[in-house]
Amino acid sequence: MATTYTLISSVTVGSGGAATMQFNSIPSTYTDLVLSFSTRDTVSQNGANIKITFNSSSSGYSERLLLGTGSVAASSSQSTTFFNFMYDSAALDTANTFGNGQVYIPNYAGSNNKSTSADTVSEDNATLAYSALTAGLWSNTAAITSITIAAVTNFAQYSTAYLYGISNA
Repeated sequence: MATTYTLISSVTVGSGGAATMQFNSIPSTYTDLVLSFSTRDTVSQNGANIKITFNSSSSGYSERLLLGTGSVAASSSQSTTFFNFMYDSAALDTANTFGNGQVYIPNYAGSNNKSTSADTVSEDNATLAYSALTAGLWSNTAAITSITIAAVTNFAQYSTAYLYGISNA
């Protein structure tokens, strides 16, 4: 069975930055979704969390995180009002570098709760850089029709996100 990726939409942050990147009116014609991103936050720290919500919902998110920092490995579980499982580069990381990651969302239009898996990394040419693997669950049976990605402060200019639909044919 062949798998086909189709670009649904992309966002590139312009001059001055942006607090969020949004994908609206996601069609229900695909089997799964893949969200890929390359981002940098303007917050004054090393590495920054990226928050994701579906359909503007502020409830039902839970996740299990495996994290490495270059010197420490850790794991955690949490239930929150958004997915808080991704890392990007921030203002104290190496200048002009961007973190990146990918989130896989199977059966996004189905009538069951929505699971996710994510692989993310911040970029820093030093010993402190974040790498995370995350399994998430949105306890909601609604089809995903919108995705909002939020920065801690602002996404820097040239941050990008791409949303792909996957068809099994």
